[in-house]
Amino acid sequence: MNKTKYLHLNSRDEFLRMDIRKIVYFEADGNYTNIVLANKLKGVVCMNLSHMQQVLSERLKEQASIFARVGKKYIINHKYVYQINVLRQKLVLSDGENFDFQLDISKEALKNLKEIYVTSLNQNIETKINEE
Repeated sequence: MNKTKYLHLNSRDEFLRMDIRKIVYFEADGNYTNIVLANKLKGVVCMNLSHMQQVLSERLKEQASIFARVGKKYIINHKYVYQINVLRQKLVLSDGENFDFQLDISKEALKNLKEIYVTSLNQNIETKINEE
């Protein structure tokens, strides 16, 4: 059964409850992390991005694999990757109809992300060929 998994973040003054499938990306802002959801809601928590990455791993366990650290400033949800443009240093995250977010990311980080997708795609193609 596909049970919805929520990320709960609690601070002295605020509580956030988010369906992890609706989180598009996390963005570093000094000692804070901005959280952007698919419905364009935004939240802010008082923790740096490295700490947020650790929280995701600890609380979500294997489901944390839907997120990937990209460069120094972002953690993205793989599900929403629409375009990786290395030359223009742009990553576009979109659901294909309701929103698109364009993030400025270093060439090196985008090259690494692109390589992950290309390698994964090639492995899936090889697996299907070998199954036939």
